[in-house]
Amino acid sequence: MRHWRLPEIETPQGARSPVVLHSREGSERAILIELRAGEALGDHSVKESALLSVLDGTVRVDAGGDSVDGTTGSLFHFEPDERHSVTSDTGARLLLLLSPWTGEGHYRGERPERSGVSAS
Repeated sequence: MRHWRLPEIETPQGARSPVVLHSREGSERAILIELRAGEALGDHSVKESALLSVLDGTVRVDAGGDSVDGTTGSLFHFEPDERHSVTSDTGARLLLLLSPWTGEGHYRGERPERSGVSAS
């Protein structure tokens, strides 16, 4: 078993230093993100199915022409390739879960080599 105390994990540079808590090739990835007041995860998409949980603070999530305010305890789901953005006027701590990690098409071009073995 692995265990994390999410409120105690430091993210010294806000959104510029997300913390990968867990990553298993072909399965899932968990990432802790802190948005400082005024920070945003601009319009983007990922190749994986994504769950975004608001652990603390408030966010505004824009996707598919909809805009939703989220507070502590909110959970959002994004389909692979779904465009979305997340902003926080006051700051927020977020947990992002991606599955499967890595999603088909995540790597553009060549996949990175791992442990001297080339991924196919």
